[in-house]
Amino acid sequence: MRKIIVVVAALAALSGCTTTEQDVGVGAAAGAVIGGIAGGGRGALIGTAVGAGSGLLVRNLRNGYCQYRDPDTRRIYTARCN
Repeated sequence: MRKIIVVVAALAALSGCTTTEQDVGVGAAAGAVIGGIAGGGRGALIGTAVGAGSGLLVRNLRNGYCQYRDPDTRRIYTARCN
């Protein structure tokens, strides 16, 4: 079962259309593998979610833009990373 999960996650990571989707897919695949090794099926699910979020964060940092929250209005805006 673990081998099937790893293969499906790897295929999903490589088949993303944009670089953002690829980064999220790679993060999700890595999280699933690490979580599956550490905690079985439940660990794989948690690892997938954490890995996908981390992949998106890496993408946001790599393209030079970050999201910020205005302290006065609490609105989220995108600008060049500091």
